[in-house]
Amino acid sequence: MHRAAGGFGAFNVYQRPAIPIPYPPPAGDFTLLVGDWYSAGHKQLRQTLDAGGALPIPDALLINGMPSATFVADQGKTYLFRVSNVGLKTSINVRIQGHLLKLVEVEGTHPVQNVYDSLDVHVGQSVAFLVTLDQPPQDYAVVASTRFSPAALTATGTLHYSSAVSRAPGPLPAPPPEQAEWSMNQARSFRWNLTASAARPNPQGSFHYGTIPTSRTLVFANSAPLLAGQRRYAVNSVSFVVPDTPLKLVDNYNIANVIEWDNVPARPDGAAARSGTPVVRLNLHEFIEVVFQNTETELQSWHLDGYDFWVVGYGNGQWTENERPNYNLVDAQSRHTVQVYPNGWSAILVSLDNQGMWNLRSASWDRQYLGQQLYIRVWTPEQSFSNEYSIPTNAILCGRAAGLAH
Repeated sequence: MHRAAGGFGAFNVYQRPAIPIPYPPPAGDFTLLVGDWYSAGHKQLRQTLDAGGALPIPDALLINGMPSATFVADQGKTYLFRVSNVGLKTSINVRIQGHLLKLVEVEGTHPVQNVYDSLDVHVGQSVAFLVTLDQPPQDYAVVASTRFSPAALTATGTLHYSSAVSRAPGPLPAPPPEQAEWSMNQARSFRWNLTASAARPNPQGSFHYGTIPTSRTLVFANSAPLLAGQRRYAVNSVSFVVPDTPLKLVDNYNIANVIEWDNVPARPDGAAARSGTPVVRLNLHEFIEVVFQNTETELQSWHLDGYDFWVVGYGNGQWTENERPNYNLVDAQSRHTVQVYPNGWSAILVSLDNQGMWNLRSASWDRQYLGQQLYIRVWTPEQSFSNEYSIPTNAILCGRAAGLAH
């Protein structure tokens, strides 16, 4: 539940030498892990949630685990800043005094290189932008502040020109308007760079996702029901309960009475809230539409393990099929974590090309812990090592799988 209870650091994955990046190599790169911070330990936070309470307002916002950080660079050169929101539940905005941010990476893919004064980064998301040191040699504030939160928290770092002897005059750069519409419009401006290469030499735009018919639509609505008098979170009225055996083992060894197959409705049906361990069965190589419906006043953030997806639409109110003509079916941004604005919806398209048992969950850790998650099983009867490897023979089996033969 809390970063203080474990490791803290970044894994930066660079492109293969054979694959060019769509911008000149920067003079250097900096990593900013930004997140909300609670003075209480993870056990105390967990006890609060287990007792039916809510997480308190964060005590601070940190950059790389500290209230501040310094980034030293040379005037006239361009640097890459990698920013990840590693907090428990708070969206952030990042900006640098007197400098523009040229967006060049979003969670492993290359977007159109738009220039921004600041960028919203929601829980679980990552972006990278180029900054050119084209100002007088001074110290400039690197500011991260909370968004859509009752706590107005700020962490301030320093972009230090190597020849600077003074701090830039003037106040810290102000945050953008505290309006979901402003943030939504910025998110809509993130578009896939169709001519750039990412993980493979072929251009990103060579995969024409917008021309592929979808095989099914899943609409997942979050909610905050009371079950047995305590606060829980749910997807289509089902609050996930973590079983005593990993679901991959349950599926592999056909262990009964654990998984509730397809026992979460494909769309909200107004049923009474309940707890369970639902797994949605999907077929390998299906191409599906998923809509996240947010009927609450709290911004949501959703993550899907094992996949990237195309965020084809954001909107306000209740989603209907009439929204589809407004989808971006040409150059929607590909990413693995998507925000859903208060009382709004977000739509994604997913190519199910990765066999396995995958977690779809709220990226807000309190909501995930209290049930806002489910699993999808992507499967084909044609077993092949090209699709999925078998469980290793030296794997330690646990839970109800303990003692079973490999």
